[in-house]
Amino acid sequence: MNNSDGYQQKKSRFDNMLTIYGRKPVLEALQDASIPIYRVHLANSNKKAPILVKIETLAAQRKIVTEHIDKLALSRISRSSKQDQGVAADLALPGYQQLASFLNDYVADIQDRFLAVDNVSNPQNLGMIIRSAAASGIRGLIIPKQGSATLGPLVIKASAGAIFKCPIICCEKLSDATSALQERGVKIATLCAEDDGANSGSHQTHLTSVSLQGLIQQQPAATVFVLGNETEGVSLETQSQADYSVYIPMHNAVESLNVAITAALIAFAPYGEG
Repeated sequence: MNNSDGYQQKKSRFDNMLTIYGRKPVLEALQDASIPIYRVHLANSNKKAPILVKIETLAAQRKIVTEHIDKLALSRISRSSKQDQGVAADLALPGYQQLASFLNDYVADIQDRFLAVDNVSNPQNLGMIIRSAAASGIRGLIIPKQGSATLGPLVIKASAGAIFKCPIICCEKLSDATSALQERGVKIATLCAEDDGANSGSHQTHLTSVSLQGLIQQQPAATVFVLGNETEGVSLETQSQADYSVYIPMHNAVESLNVAITAALIAFAPYGEG
């Protein structure tokens, strides 16, 4: 029983681990004492360099274990051998989960609200979205690895530390999460401009177009609100999965809001109230 408990405890710890890579990102994380780092990984093949000395010195000062391993082993940890520069670090994020782990225990509740990012590649925007998600108490923020800003020091800084309190669900592709949640009765709502409407394009003809206020005044339903980037919007693949196309009414000929502002409006909008 103890072995089983130990295994589950270890598995749980690594499920809540975020690995960052690259010499500068790891150094910046080490320089910020508020970032909890579990372990630093260095490739044996690294040539001597001042930045590597700084990394090892800071890790030692913070009493963080430094592991020297071969380049292949490091690439398995970083999953980015072409960009890791022989350096990686594991950060402890209590609210961070892989999609599979989250789904193991998830049962949809009508009050559940998720945010999801679809190709939001600006670290500043993603960090601010994370802060709003953490502060609002939503069920989770879904961040796909493909197309999203890397969860590194820039995002951590932009979140003002909220990343360590935010319920983040990580997946390879956004469609992995939206499909799995739809199977569990969760609705998918994509954000669009007010004048896009349900019939503005052939890819949207199946959607019910509704204002954010109109949707939240309906009977509550577990919902994922998908946010696209400012230039492209939500991808066609995600729109094809959606149950609703949601817009925020705008005045004075303003066409759109920053994606992080939109995320905050959605995260804090209460069901059943105007």
